[in-house]
Amino acid sequence: MGPLTQLGPTHVAAAMAAFRDALRSHQEVINRLNVYPVPDGDTGTNMALTLESVVAEVDAAADGTAPAMAQVCKAVAHGSLMGARGNSGVILSQILRGLTGVLAGDETADGRVVAQALTAASDAARQAVLRPVEGTILTVARAAGEGAGAAAEGDATLIGVLEGARTVAAEALARTPEQLPVLAQAGVVDAGGTGYLLLLDALLTVADGRPLPAPPEGAPGATVVDPAPWEGGGGEHVVEGGLRYEVMYLLEAPDDTMDAFRDVWAGIGDSIVVVGGDGLWNCHIHTNDVGGAIEAAIDVGRPRNIRVTDLAEQVEEERWVRESAAVPAPAPTLGPPPRTAVIAVANGDGIGRIFHSLGVHHLVPGGQSMNPSTAQILDVVEQVASPEVVLLPNNENILPVAMQASELASKPVRVVPTSGMVEGFAALLEYDPEADAEDNARTMAASARRVVAGEVTQAVRDASGPAGPIHAGDFMGLSRDGVEVVGDTLVDASCGLLNKLLRDEHELVTLIEGEGAGPGDTRRITEWLQEHRPDLAVEVHHGGQPLYPYLVSIE
Repeated sequence: MGPLTQLGPTHVAAAMAAFRDALRSHQEVINRLNVYPVPDGDTGTNMALTLESVVAEVDAAADGTAPAMAQVCKAVAHGSLMGARGNSGVILSQILRGLTGVLAGDETADGRVVAQALTAASDAARQAVLRPVEGTILTVARAAGEGAGAAAEGDATLIGVLEGARTVAAEALARTPEQLPVLAQAGVVDAGGTGYLLLLDALLTVADGRPLPAPPEGAPGATVVDPAPWEGGGGEHVVEGGLRYEVMYLLEAPDDTMDAFRDVWAGIGDSIVVVGGDGLWNCHIHTNDVGGAIEAAIDVGRPRNIRVTDLAEQVEEERWVRESAAVPAPAPTLGPPPRTAVIAVANGDGIGRIFHSLGVHHLVPGGQSMNPSTAQILDVVEQVASPEVVLLPNNENILPVAMQASELASKPVRVVPTSGMVEGFAALLEYDPEADAEDNARTMAASARRVVAGEVTQAVRDASGPAGPIHAGDFMGLSRDGVEVVGDTLVDASCGLLNKLLRDEHELVTLIEGEGAGPGDTRRITEWLQEHRPDLAVEVHHGGQPLYPYLVSIE
């Protein structure tokens, strides 16, 4: 069979599956293009997970039949909107919505139509970002549209258009370090743009049978610097201008209210992306005013699946999640179930035991970059015998999924927006099994906010920042405000972090030991506390969490 001259609905579906496969195989390579020293990996992961949702929706739409082009395109658009993860996933969802918006117009699409679709994809993505920045996925998408358009004016064959798009897009990707100093300093190209290029590879694979590109062998990790402040979208983990939190949610609101909504957001943050239409919008912002970002949605409509991510605490925990694929059994209970049960997302055997001891009924295994799905959380919610449920996501990345599960559940479910394990522990101090979920969520959230949280981890990349130079292998003490201290040893970083966070009014320090924390390390830290703050009570618990030798809770 020769090269295709037109794309039909089955070809579009196959291209989405091929794109998903390509993102999965290149996931770690793309992750290593990120520009932040904390051990994480989200751009490739987020794009791949977004495509998993797309493929699942397309497969469901087919259901053993041969769906029409409009049906496939609707599934791609809806699957990408509902499954978008992270800034890169949100922008990718808009690219796919723009692409399929054109393709849905007829049962087949020739080269000229595909060129129009790629241009529409770029336009849709740029319209969604309040202040587009060059050197990102937006740049690569625009180049693809321009390359496709130029090819369509000459060689209008489908293959010619796709090859023209890919050639110009690849050239644009290679130039992204010239447009973003942070990329030039790190010696890498844009991660999101790298992922976008795989979409064109997937289309070419379907169009003429060429193999998907293999990830480079032994691809090195990026040398990473702490990014300078910049305004824009299309990347991950750029804490620009001191904006610490990433807020995302789905917003049900009339289309004619969105200009006013964007204006409000423009005054409180950056990296603003608002995508969607027909009353449903996927919204993303970097801000320090989390409450204001959510209140803006309430003013115009109904937000749901709210997710608040601490941009300096993203951590990959895929290994632990793979080892914990099965949902742990619920804690044994005697007698009738409580009015309100608690479900917590947890990572680490000791962490799980602590949650159970504080009253959690079910645990869902998950971490910061390997998030449980809506379906996984929903399954556990429905297993619980109690008539109402409180969810503790214990991670900003998991918050939107928990919110979505709460919307779909057959019983009242409230989500307490805990951003870490120690906040989850603190929230449970106010848990009342016989109160309703609404009252529990309110008091538990207030309790979680009172705790001062810290973490100690090891840098995976070189960087620089307010705390000084960071080299791969250094230990870092993190607070909600970012990297507070850098140390040569685990003990140095831990004690330095405590020194930064402790105040005269504090009475209790709790250390949660994770992988990499030895008895000698813990002893030296507690001795330091005894010497410098003899008035403090100190508790030590085994958590077993990966990547973070210590979690710190201060009250």
